[in-house]
Amino acid sequence: MKQRVITAVVALALFIPIIWIGGIGLELVAALLAVVGVYELFRMKGLTLLSFEGVLSAIGAVFLVLPKERWFFFLPEQTNEFMLFYLTVMILLGAAVFSKNMYTIDEAGFPVVTSLYVGFGFQNFVSARTEGINVLLFGLFIVWATDIGAYLVGRRFGKRKLWPDISPNKTIEGALGGIGSALVVALLYFLLYPPQELFGHGLFVMLLLTIILSIVGQFGDLVESAIKRHYEVKDSGNILPGHGGILDRFDSLLFVFPVMYLFGLI
Repeated sequence: MKQRVITAVVALALFIPIIWIGGIGLELVAALLAVVGVYELFRMKGLTLLSFEGVLSAIGAVFLVLPKERWFFFLPEQTNEFMLFYLTVMILLGAAVFSKNMYTIDEAGFPVVTSLYVGFGFQNFVSARTEGINVLLFGLFIVWATDIGAYLVGRRFGKRKLWPDISPNKTIEGALGGIGSALVVALLYFLLYPPQELFGHGLFVMLLLTIILSIVGQFGDLVESAIKRHYEVKDSGNILPGHGGILDRFDSLLFVFPVMYLFGLI
């Protein structure tokens, strides 16, 4: 526990100034985190990032994360991040031709899904900051409140297993506690920043969306647990002592921010 706390404090001390300042620094950090996320997924599967598909998957994720207006401004106006990403997909699929079907579409599927999953999540993380620090903080606070609430309530009152085949320690009581915690934090946040001014929605609608985002965040956590269970690993990595890997810490965010975009909050 002591190691987890120390790592969390150090990470926040580095992370908060970066998200507060935003801009190029945040975009570069998000791109780096995306590459690490791709590396962790390849590592879980027993592949190396320094390979044909590994490099393309990492490049595809970076294409998604970095805003075209700043980083690829020299490209035609109609070209966007997804077109750049699709270039890597075409190259991966084209490998079947050059390898005479030694490299197949099934094998290309993993690096494509990996870069899309990680890259699109961090892309919307960056987009939230572009909309404003208060938009980004709302998403972060919902995720953090859900995690803390689920842990504390689950540890104290948890009895009924939520999804034992995927994550045996999570409970229904903990999941409900996470949602309740997110609602409390959202209410306090909206006292400082009225939701109508921040998102263009009234309080009732935003509280409903908070519930959805809290559930989505917990689902993202379960998805990461399912991936680790499939590959029979405990953590996605060991870059954060006591916490595991980048995907272990950002799994909820990779689902929450795209859904915020879906609902027009970003």
